[in-house]
Amino acid sequence: QVQLEESGGGLVQAGGSLRLSCAASGRTFSRYAMGWFRQAPGKEREFVSAITRSGASTYYADSVKGRFTISRDNAKNTVYLQMNSLKPEDTAVYYCAARGGSGLRNGVLEYDYWGQGTQVTVSS
Repeated sequence: QVQLEESGGGLVQAGGSLRLSCAASGRTFSRYAMGWFRQAPGKEREFVSAITRSGASTYYADSVKGRFTISRDNAKNTVYLQMNSLKPEDTAVYYCAARGGSGLRNGVLEYDYWGQGTQVTVSS
């Protein structure tokens, strides 16, 4: 089992940057592919980005491609989401998630463990 805790959210102006972190418990972090999702008020949770267990491959939603970068440090049991050129429509609660399989997936139901989320608010 993996426990996940996000941090790094906050309030930022449009065009600004934030870096989210997700710390995982346990010694088997490198066995999990990781993903970031977000949920805005009144909307369904949506995929943002994913990274393979080794970190060699990444995958992004079209809405964030070129602005967000996912990375991981298996020695620190942490996955990151660097968010640049933020827009008001990026405002949401951001969640990290872990799945016990290989490959890149964008479906909510394909992830086994979830953090509690961190709020990101982008003002115009």
